[in-house]
Formats: sequence, structure tokens, C-alpha cells
Amino acid sequence: MRRRRRAAPAPPRRPRRVLLFCPATDRRKIDKAAGLDVDGVIIDLEDAVAAGRKDEARAAAVAALEAVDFGRRERLVRINPFDEGPGAEDLNAVLRARRPPDAIVVPKTGSAADLRRIGRSLDRLESARRLRRGAVRLVALVETARGVVGLPEIVRATPRLAAIAFGAEDLVADLGGVRTAAGQEVLYPRSAVALHCAAAGLQAIDTPFIGLHNEPGLLADARAALALGYAGKLAIHPAQVGPILSIFSPGAEELAAALRLLHEHARRREDGVGAFAFEGRMVDLPMVRAARAVVARARAAGQAIEDEEP
Repeated sequence: MRRRRRAAPAPPRRPRRVLLFCPATDRRKIDKAAGLDVDGVIIDLEDAVAAGRKDEARAAAVAALEAVDFGRRERLVRINPFDEGPGAEDLNAVLRARRPPDAIVVPKTGSAADLRRIGRSLDRLESARRLRRGAVRLVALVETARGVVGLPEIVRATPRLAAIAFGAEDLVADLGGVRTAAGQEVLYPRSAVALHCAAAGLQAIDTPFIGLHNEPGLLADARAALALGYAGKLAIHPAQVGPILSIFSPGAEELAAALRLLHEHARRREDGVGAFAFEGRMVDLPMVRAARAVVARARAAGQAIEDEEP
């Protein structure tokens, strides 16, 4: 009697403060990215690769997965759209690498059915490779009007889904709108991605900032994403890594203030006190949860936390 493979237990949540795109056809950039302080490297087979170089890109992606030492960094591959043929070829190629990727980035996700179809292919490929079922995670790129409308179902499509990434540029093009510096044209969908991810217990990853020589703009954009509830941001150039990390990794003062609030909350709780005044503010449970979120971000960033909440 054939034994059924058990699904892999859900792994602990990985930090995804900054995920850096690299063209699969540029090994020098992949090698460099693997040495940067990023949480993940996305080997790109889609937008960064010319239509006539897709076969070459697949071979290059497999070679990088097998040969590059990524250390602690998550190894992701963005495939081409699955319903156009190349995406299935991409998936078959990278899953047959001696070291398959940790996650697949799914472009232009429009429905839960899109993710389930890829999940079934991954089931077969993992079985053929004798990998644990569910070992390869999914990060869905929501970058079309159809994807935004389908968010309630997309976020619950499959246990493989680890995060949703928002793609503002493609979305605005799909809408026939105009991309502006203020970003009001994407405020609703950007907020919707964060909201639905929070409801489903997923990470939300923010859209890339396309200004390569505008650090103040990048910092402001990352702060806005953090305020909306995003866990991290996509990067398209190594120079963006440091500024993004500075926003999504709590500073020493922010962490210390959160820990002080949590300890005061624990002390007051023992005395049967609910809301209380502390350091010039009224503190209640939403503020306590916000302080815990700061500590969680610090822990995900690998920051030393000597004085945990009692």
C-alpha cells in the first residue's frame, strides 16, 4: 500500500523586510545580491528577461540556485505567467535543480484558482523530487485590477501562500491610470493588500520604488508602507537595500520605548489596571499590540532583545 506523504508543517515566519530582484541572466548581480544584507533574493525570469532569452534564463536560474551560496537569505524565483506556457516551463526547470528555490513569486495573480493550479504542479514536482509536500512556498504578486478584486479569495487560496506583494506600476497600467509621486491612485489597492494580508495572517510586501537616485522619496515611500502594515518592500537596486532596512527594522529608541511600555503594562495588569497613563500618553490594548509588533519586527531583524516582556 502506497503511503501518502504528509504535508510539511508551516515553517516559522521568515523576515521579508527587503527582497531584491536580480535578472536570471546576470550572474554577477545575483552573486552580489547573495552577499548583501537582504532577507531574500528574487531571481527574475519575467520582466527582467527579454522574450528571446527565456530558455537561457531558465538555465541560468538553475545554475545560480545550485552554485551560489545565499547563506540565510531566502531564494525566490519569479516565473512567467503560468497560463502563457513559459511559466510552467520555468516551474519545471527550477524545481528540478539540485537545490530548488525556497519560494516561487507568481506574477499577475488574478484569482485563487491561479495559485491552486501552481500548487498542484508543485505537489507533483515535489513528489517526483521526494521533497516534503509544501516545502516550496508561494509569494503572489497582485498587480492587476482582477487581482485586487480577488484578494478575499486569493489570500486563502493555499497553505503554501506566505505573502502577497503589491505591484503598483503594472496595476496603474492595467487601469489606464497615471502614476504620480503622491500615489493617491494606488492608495486603495495598496491598503487593500495590507488589510487582506493582516486578516489572513500573511505578510504584505510593498511595491518597488522606481526612483533609483531619490533616497528621500524611497524613505518616505517605505514609511508609508510601514504605516499601512506592510512587513517589507521589494527592491530593484542594491542602493535601495539600506534605506528600506532602516525603515522596516526598529531603531534602538523605538525598541526601548516599546519594551518599557510592555513592562509597564505587565506591572499594571498584575494590579488589575486596564488603561493607564504612561510617558505622557494614555495606553490601552491597541497600543500594547502595537508595541508587541515593534518587538516582533526587531526579533525578525535579528536585533538583540535583552529584556523581553514578562
